[in-house]
Amino acid sequence: MLALSGIGELVTNDSGRGSGPLGIVRDAAIVFDDGLVSWVGSSGDVAKHCDVAPIDVAGRAVIPGFVDSHTHLVFAGDRAAEFEARMAGKPYAAGGIKTTMVATRDATDEQLRANVLRLADEALRSGTTTLEVKSGYGLSVRDEARSLVAAAAVTVETTFLGAHVVPPDTDADDYLAIVCGEMLKVCAPHAKWIDVFCDRGAFDVDQARVVLSAGKAAGLGLRIHANQLQHGGGVQLGVEMGAASCDHCTHLDSSDIDALSAASQFTVATLLPAAELCTKSAFPNARALLDAGVKVALASDCNPGSSYTTSMPLVISLAVINMGMTPSEALWSATAGGAAALRRSDVGNFTVGSRGDAVVLDAQSHVHVAYRPGVHLVKSVVRNGELI
Repeated sequence: MLALSGIGELVTNDSGRGSGPLGIVRDAAIVFDDGLVSWVGSSGDVAKHCDVAPIDVAGRAVIPGFVDSHTHLVFAGDRAAEFEARMAGKPYAAGGIKTTMVATRDATDEQLRANVLRLADEALRSGTTTLEVKSGYGLSVRDEARSLVAAAAVTVETTFLGAHVVPPDTDADDYLAIVCGEMLKVCAPHAKWIDVFCDRGAFDVDQARVVLSAGKAAGLGLRIHANQLQHGGGVQLGVEMGAASCDHCTHLDSSDIDALSAASQFTVATLLPAAELCTKSAFPNARALLDAGVKVALASDCNPGSSYTTSMPLVISLAVINMGMTPSEALWSATAGGAAALRRSDVGNFTVGSRGDAVVLDAQSHVHVAYRPGVHLVKSVVRNGELI
C-alpha cells in the first residue's frame, strides 16, 4: 500500500469527482493498494483509508501517468545525419525508414530489446507509465516478429506495422501479399493492434484497406498513420473501418474533421506535434478538432527519424504553444486521451480500481507542464502503485 497526501492539486480526469473537466481535487490524498487506486479524497481523511503513513508531497500537483499511444521504440542505429541534413533544408520523406531497416535487421535480439528497455526507462523518468510500441523497421517476416517480441518486454500494447513502407528492391504487390499473409500469421500472436502508413511514399488507400481488413480478420485492433505528409484518404479510411485511432492528422479538410467528429465515440485523432517540430512542418489544427467535438490524444511518435523524443511534457508544451490547445486540454489528451486511443479505461485517470500510475510534479499546478517547456518537473513517478 502507498498513500500520497498534501496534494495541492490532484488531477483525476474524473469530472464527476472534482472541479472542471479534469476533475481537480485540492488539498487531496490518494491511496494505492495491490497496484490500483483504492481511494481518492481529502488529505484530512486519508488516515481512515490506509494503514501506512502517507507521504506528504508538500502542496505539489499530482497527475495521472502519461499514456503515450504512438511510439516506434524497436529499432537499431540512429539517423542523426538525416536530421542534420533536414535542418539544412532537405525535406522529410517516408523513405528514410529504409535506413533504419538495415540497422534493425543487422541487430541482435538482445540489442533490440536493450534499446526498447532504454527508451521505455527514459520515458518513465519523464512520467510516461503506459506505452504503445510498434514494429515496422524490420520489414521481413523474421524481423517484424522479433521486433514485436522486443516490444512486449515493455508493454502489452504492441502494434504490428509491417506495412510501414515497401522495402527496397521489392515489388509493392508482392510485399503486400507477404504482410497480409505469412508476416501477419507469424506476427499476430505477438500483437494487439495492426497499423499501416497510409501516405505519400508508403501505402495508398486501397492498399491500406487490404492491410487493415487482413488484420481485423486476424483479430487485431486497427490503427492508421493518416494524413501526415499530405492530404489524402487515410483519415476517412480509418473512420470507415472503425480504427481506434487515426494518427498524425496533420493535413485535414472539413470533411475529415466532420468524419472524426461523427465517429468520436470510436475513433480518436492522435496528434504528434514533436514530429512536426522535428520535420519543420505545419502543426495540426487541434483547435478545429476540439471545437468540432473530436476526441484528441497526444503522443510522442518516438522514432529515430522524425521525432526522437520520449518526452510527453514536451509534447504537451508544443500542443499548447503551437496547436491552440489549453493546458488542461493538452494534459487530458496526454493521459485520458491516450487511454481512449488504446481503448483503455484503467489508465490515464484516478478512479477507484484504475491502475496506480501517477506523476508528482515539482510544481503546484498541472499548467506548469506546458508553461515551462523543456524543464524537468517530474519529482517522482508511481507505477502499479509503487514509487519508482
